[in-house]
Amino acid sequence: MAAEMSGVKEGLIRAWERRYGVLKPPRSPGGYRTYTMADIEILKRLKRLTEEGIAIADAVKMLPAIKREARDDEAQSAPKLPQEEQLALWRDEVLVAGKRLDQQRIEAVLDAAVERLPPLVFFTGFVVPLLREVGDRWHSGTLTVAEEHLISQPVRQRLIALLSTAPRRAKHHVVCACLENEQHEIGLIGAALRFRHQGYRVTFLGARTPVDQLLRVVNAVKPELVALSIVDGEGLEAQLNALAAGLPNGTKVLTGGPGAWPHHKTIKRLGFGLEGDSQP
Repeated sequence: MAAEMSGVKEGLIRAWERRYGVLKPPRSPGGYRTYTMADIEILKRLKRLTEEGIAIADAVKMLPAIKREARDDEAQSAPKLPQEEQLALWRDEVLVAGKRLDQQRIEAVLDAAVERLPPLVFFTGFVVPLLREVGDRWHSGTLTVAEEHLISQPVRQRLIALLSTAPRRAKHHVVCACLENEQHEIGLIGAALRFRHQGYRVTFLGARTPVDQLLRVVNAVKPELVALSIVDGEGLEAQLNALAAGLPNGTKVLTGGPGAWPHHKTIKRLGFGLEGDSQP
């Protein structure tokens, strides 16, 4: 297909890839090389240069500029969908790629979304609905554990990268953690990202944090806020009671996630906030 669309013979494409690293196309689960329209345009431009008498060894020296121009042209010519339609299209692409066990395609879609969306829109408008759908399909048995991991791990990696480059203004301070029975931390990473963009200094503890260790950190750094992400809620009430008993004066707690709402009475009794009901 790439040979037909570019006009470059298949054997020559393989030779250019092998000798000069012109392109490094990923392979489909069936073992076939997959080329983008930008890749086709790169091949066309190299063919044009060689037809003009430029040796391929000299033409490939211009590859960085050729690739940049080809990809810029592809981006400009691509139809611009309304944001909601584009988000839905990306989500569908990731889910289909997950079923095909094609992590390279998953990563390519995620990278396109990261590049085109502001960080908080990437999380709230793309990641949250995507992972909600992933969770629903996993619970219904239409998505396997392996397929879920193929999607969730690249998502986590990109959120961590966004968190590391988020603004670091220090007007306020929040400690973000999951309690010791809680292993799902993507929601917590998203919350930390929001806090960073709201002007908080973030101390991020992540998943499976025992209450005594959380309290050790909180009493040492004395943040204004502790943010807890709760998905499973196993053993939650005892842990929340222990946390309330050891908090320093003036530190508030905000809880969020699907595992928090079934325990809203305990959360309110302890004076903690519940996302969607109160704000930090």
